[in-house]
Amino acid sequence: MSEPGHGGSPSIAQPDYWWFQARTRLLETVMTPYIGSPARVLDVGSADGPSVGWMRHHDGLHVTLDIDPRGLGVNGVCGSALELPFADGSFDVIGAFDVIEHLPDETTAVRELERVLTPGGRLLISVPAYQWAWTDFDVHNGHFRRYTRKRIVRALERGGLSVERATYAYSSVFPIFAAQRSLTRLGEAVRRTKAEAQDIVSVPPVSDRVSQALLKLCRNDERILARRDLPFGSSVFVAARKAD
Repeated sequence: MSEPGHGGSPSIAQPDYWWFQARTRLLETVMTPYIGSPARVLDVGSADGPSVGWMRHHDGLHVTLDIDPRGLGVNGVCGSALELPFADGSFDVIGAFDVIEHLPDETTAVRELERVLTPGGRLLISVPAYQWAWTDFDVHNGHFRRYTRKRIVRALERGGLSVERATYAYSSVFPIFAAQRSLTRLGEAVRRTKAEAQDIVSVPPVSDRVSQALLKLCRNDERILARRDLPFGSSVFVAARKAD
């Protein structure tokens, strides 16, 4: 999902990038128990469609929404998460993966997502973690903020949702992430150049060997997340429920 100043998700250009491959498996591990058998599913920010194919394993209607028409799939609707073009209580499950950080008004976004959920419906989301990890890459991606688990849980609860699970992810590769972000921040402080949002951002290049090594590390997260939450990581995954 993107707003003015930023275009499509990097996954449009590189859907097979290691991070998206890992996210597919991690999200499926954490979120599948909360999907149930929905009659209607909404995928907000659907440019990342390759990461959420597991959401389509049901017979119900699957609707995609993105402000960028390049991100729309079957039954696609071009629109903003700040003003969802759907009636109240339209969907049993909504996925909004790496969406809310792109929206200037977090409160309105959460309230809109809650509004179009059916009573008892589930909201499944992911957001990037830790404001200290902010770099120009966030600016290029059109981000407005990064989150702690506590902050995103508080935002969802203020929007009338009950959080059923909240966990960090990408813990196994977190030392690499933290080192890379720290070095990048140092370099940016030296250069003192002003970053701007870009259309489709280029992801950091990695070799096939490194990509496979990173994916192997992320499988450790899969095994742990199948049983319990992780205490830190570069993303936060949350499953929440609307009151009946």
